[in-house]
Amino acid sequence: MLKTSESRLLIIVALFLTTFTNLTFFKHVLDIYPINSENVGFLFSLGLFLSSVIILLLSLVCFRRTTKPIIILVLLITASSAYFMDSYNTVIDDSMIQNILHTDIAEATDLLSLKLILYLLSLGLLPAYLVYRTDIDAGSLKSGLFSRARLMTASLVVIGLCVTLFGSHYASFFRNHKPLRFYTNPVYYVYSGIKYIKGNTSNTAYARTAIALDAHVPAASSHRELVIMVTGETARSDRFSLNGYQRETNPYLKKENVISYTNVWSCGTSTAISIPCEFSVYTRDDYDKNKALQTDNLLDVLARADVNVLWRDNNSSSKGVAANHTEENFKDPKLNPECDVECRDTGMLNGLQHYIDTHTEGDIFIVLHQMGSHGPAYYRRYPKQFEKFTPICETNQLEDCTQEEVSNTYDNTILYTDYFLSKVIALLKDNTATFETAMFYVSDHGESLGENGLY
Repeated sequence: MLKTSESRLLIIVALFLTTFTNLTFFKHVLDIYPINSENVGFLFSLGLFLSSVIILLLSLVCFRRTTKPIIILVLLITASSAYFMDSYNTVIDDSMIQNILHTDIAEATDLLSLKLILYLLSLGLLPAYLVYRTDIDAGSLKSGLFSRARLMTASLVVIGLCVTLFGSHYASFFRNHKPLRFYTNPVYYVYSGIKYIKGNTSNTAYARTAIALDAHVPAASSHRELVIMVTGETARSDRFSLNGYQRETNPYLKKENVISYTNVWSCGTSTAISIPCEFSVYTRDDYDKNKALQTDNLLDVLARADVNVLWRDNNSSSKGVAANHTEENFKDPKLNPECDVECRDTGMLNGLQHYIDTHTEGDIFIVLHQMGSHGPAYYRRYPKQFEKFTPICETNQLEDCTQEEVSNTYDNTILYTDYFLSKVIALLKDNTATFETAMFYVSDHGESLGENGLY
């Protein structure tokens, strides 16, 4: 069994995390501060600076009995964070933490890979096991407190010396290159976690707000209305040939009388933010998730006006939008008859005509929430017959594929969405004798496809 003092263990862990879990951070730093005689001292000091900050963070929460459990937890989370940062060039901010907490098993499985397992083993489980097997000599309570004070003081002194000796570099680093700090691991995800918790335990109380109390269906309407709103997933407007994309990704929609609105913007780059905002009365600038959840959304207003409301989901739920209405999960093969490697969006049309036929009074508003172009396993998002653009990327490790392969696979998902939307239009056409019909389609957000190394 290994044996060491508590302070020495914190120093070793901090140096390990700085050296092995911050590759993306230092890669971005080197892009701006290349190794030369002018920068080499600053770069070395930056490693000491980050290690000292990590030591301070650990010193605040690790003491005696809490030391091992917290270090083990930090190692496991930081290893996972390093994988996603190194593989997808992403940052773990508060919105990403929200995504993680709202991710279901199917989405999590989509992210599994041999590389992720290797990261968890080498950077998480193995060092965690060594910490577990280490005999920590904590000493007496008094000596432990004194040792901790010395360690924190030394860390602050190192930070001060780094900033003093390389002041101009640090001024540039903090003032002109703020995004670099987003890649510090585990410092930034700890900050983001605190920000997320603070945002979700706010003392601000929102009274339930009812809006559009005067909304109603005119009694003199000669026709009932049937509206289907398709909420897409991760579809970029610049990949639709309807919007001028050079590839033919909309062979079905181009045959229909559709209008493409191009000046449309998402509230965020994650489903958990964009979907509630999309159905709320708020704009991107004044949207707040807590405020939105305490305010009537589009479905609430329609239902109050005696419109029949139905939400069918082949994604990861309505994120609370349909909490007061009928919500059906079409990721379940029991409901969705079109499931192979995963359940298909077209399966959401199963039984929809029966629903329409059995609701003989009032207008009907149906939401179909797609799996769409959800990444990173784009190759799973469409049946094989829609594999028009080749070669494709047959892995969720997008960085292992060429830009052409990623682009081809993603475009195939848009092609399948085009087909799905044409089937929705066909269903609406079958009901024009009874209803005034319309379809709206909007994706919740787009995403990067490797531009500037970002996925």
